[in-house]
Amino acid sequence: MHPTSKTRVLTGITTTGTPHLGNYVGAIKPAIDASQDPDVQSFYFLADYHALIKCQDPERVQQSRLEIAATWLALGLDTDNAIFYRQSDIIEIPELTWMLSCVCAKGLMNRAHAYKAAVAENEEAGSPDPDKGITMGLFGYPVLMAADILMFNANKVPVGRDQIQHIEMARDIAGRFNHLYKGQYFTLPEAVVDEKVEVLGGLDGRKMSKSYNNTIPLFVSEKKLLKLVRKIKTNSLEPGEPKDPETCTLFQIYSAFASASDVAAMREQYAQGIGWGDAKNQLFEYLNAHLEAPRERYNALMEDPTHIESVLQKGAERAREEATVTMDRLRSAAGLGRFI
Repeated sequence: MHPTSKTRVLTGITTTGTPHLGNYVGAIKPAIDASQDPDVQSFYFLADYHALIKCQDPERVQQSRLEIAATWLALGLDTDNAIFYRQSDIIEIPELTWMLSCVCAKGLMNRAHAYKAAVAENEEAGSPDPDKGITMGLFGYPVLMAADILMFNANKVPVGRDQIQHIEMARDIAGRFNHLYKGQYFTLPEAVVDEKVEVLGGLDGRKMSKSYNNTIPLFVSEKKLLKLVRKIKTNSLEPGEPKDPETCTLFQIYSAFASASDVAAMREQYAQGIGWGDAKNQLFEYLNAHLEAPRERYNALMEDPTHIESVLQKGAERAREEATVTMDRLRSAAGLGRFI
């Protein structure tokens, strides 16, 4: 157990795509706000081992890691207070993954949503092999996720609803290890689901998601941002006809960024029948003003990978100071300690 009295909060950031407005509102902004809280010890890591499960394109993984690190730094992550690192720099993580795999029941992994979904897809396609195309990485990744969390004895792990199962699995694996090796080696983590976190709509009205190809990347150029905002799907109501803000993607995105008084003013404009072209222009102006300064910082960071590398190396050093001590203790517990 760790001596500090600070609550430990851990967040993993998958490195396979370019961050978009939905990621910002749903995960990045709340996490950056939390990184500035002196009563919380935050851990933020680029989950690049996880990226290998879905993506075997080295250039894409490398570029995505750089873009995501630059995004978090440009948006104000406090790396003096929070510990910001790449998962792949913590060489103890795969070692802990193996130790946890040796106490984790295969039946537990059989119940993992991602694995079950992949099997169901094979069965629907009529494949004679239900495990066709499924790697051990996909099958065992809840154990890697457990290692990420348990290595630093995180108390709380902010997740979306679809990830609650993995936190429960991490608790299960931690409890099993503690029981087998007769000690309180691991804190049992809690999932934190923020019901207030918004799920933004995308260009086509569905949830903004890379898999739907309907996203607005955070730091596209001003010109491209305007083009994308203009593509957002709206209904056929004419200017002058009152419009329902509750069912409108434009209004929803605007609300996620704007102050309460600006949102109230926009709501009034909807009641008065604002034209869609005007609404899109106002949304663009608001987003552009909000993102201008971080976009400049982001572009400067992307030109300076040496700075990003040094920040991540510093974070890895801080993380490994603890990981090294933890693994020494766990090796001894399992009978893998030194002879003298």
